[in-house]
Amino acid sequence: MRDRIQHLTAALTKTEADVPTLLLHGDDDQIVPIANSARSAVTLVEHVTLKVYPGLSHGMCTVNADTVNADLLDFIKS
Repeated sequence: MRDRIQHLTAALTKTEADVPTLLLHGDDDQIVPIANSARSAVTLVEHVTLKVYPGLSHGMCTVNADTVNADLLDFIKS
């Protein structure tokens, strides 16, 4: 367990990667609330875009695939 915590801590430290990063999050996610995840994650990565989907839940990539996929394609093309 200690190894997992150390690995997670290392993964959550600010990265120096110089690549565009897209974070997607539904603001109605009851499993991983946005305040506990995406809002913190944007501070750890440079060149990050946070796309918040009003009213969408944890399953947005499946339930709202058309919307999410369109945004992913736009990000990749940009």
